Amino acid sequence: MTIITPADSLKQTAPRTPFQDALRRLRRHRSAQVGFVILGFLVFVAIFAPVLAPYDPIKVLTDVTVRSKPCIHFFGCPADQPQHYFGIDGNKRDLLSRIIYGSRLSLQIGVATVTFAILLGTILGATAGFLGGWLDNIIMRIMDVLLAFPSLILSIAIVAVLGSGLINALLAIAFVAIPVYARIVRASVLQVKEQDFVTAARALGSSQLGILMTHVMPNALTPLIVQATLGIASAILDAAALSFLGLGAPPPTPEWGLMLGAERNSLFNAPHLVFLPGLAIILTVLSFNLIGDGLRDALDPRLSNVQK
Repeated sequence: MTIITPADSLKQTAPRTPFQDALRRLRRHRSAQVGFVILGFLVFVAIFAPVLAPYDPIKVLTDVTVRSKPCIHFFGCPADQPQHYFGIDGNKRDLLSRIIYGSRLSLQIGVATVTFAILLGTILGATAGFLGGWLDNIIMRIMDVLLAFPSLILSIAIVAVLGSGLINALLAIAFVAIPVYARIVRASVLQVKEQDFVTAARALGSSQLGILMTHVMPNALTPLIVQATLGIASAILDAAALSFLGLGAPPPTPEWGLMLGAERNSLFNAPHLVFLPGLAIILTVLSFNLIGDGLRDALDPRLSNVQK
């Protein structure tokens, strides 16, 4: 006979916290599971790129003939020549090594740009939503003007002013994304600051800054987390587009967009030189989009796609 103690009874009847419920829904979300698997693989490849890459990604190989097709011994490649599983590009660099190192750079670009955009966007949006008045009008009208321009066109214009280069491209992408996060944070702050617990905090004499940081912002971050995940995917796409146009990472940086731009003329005679970097971009963006969908469903208690 199993004896149930009072402590066990309390454990069995203790309600789960909202965070535990969200984590449980996220673990059961199939799209998020696929996204985490793909992202986990990409992170593994990025971390262990020096071990996984068979060659230096920027070194020109001198021991191969001019050959762009993949070369594997059991696929008929001569045994006296080195293996190049994805072939070599037009500059005689190993394509597999460049794609592997490109995962490291793309993830760094996505995280760095979104982090910078979130910091500034959160400050502007929280200030506008919490204080309101003329300051709210000024900040949000500036954000509306920036949102009136297509993001990629505005990024190209900013890079044209600052000059081409990876750092300037990152700054341009982050600057363009600031209005999105500012509007999201402002909307959340406007909703949360009218709640009863915020009114109670004001009645108890809490300072404006204390109310904002302690009571409002922790309850307004849910949509920001979801948008940040989706924003990483957008940042990676924008960075690849700028590099494709020659405004981002300079050659011979192993960046997927730059690789696409360099080999675009080989689309018909060596399509794998374009297809493989493009596939890497697709998988990376897909993983963040799937995770973002899972986070949206898990963090919104009104969505019950996954049964408790």
